[in-house]
Amino acid sequence: MHELSIVMSIVETAEEKVKEHHAQTVESIDLIIGDLAGVDSHALDFAWEAAVKNTVLQTAKEKIIHGSAARCIECDCEFQIKELFDVCPLCGEPLLQIIQGKELQIKSMILN
Repeated sequence: MHELSIVMSIVETAEEKVKEHHAQTVESIDLIIGDLAGVDSHALDFAWEAAVKNTVLQTAKEKIIHGSAARCIECDCEFQIKELFDVCPLCGEPLLQIIQGKELQIKSMILN
């Protein structure tokens, strides 16, 4: 389950930021996880519960921002996608430019 290693990396980053800013804990954390990032949300929730215990993220409010978008190479239509091989809903073209959806990052943290 790579979701556990993702959460452990988030915990490490949060601990570094807390130390760097002489804070005690993280009040809230916003994460951007694209629909195409290959992260299972149920596995991430399970890993989060286990991995944040006794860390600076234990009481943090977690917000996850999902999404994905693509642009059709043929007709320039922009639309939301769920799978890498989705086709354009306007013209049916399978060749797309991914605009967003592969992200996996910390957007913001509020420290205490």
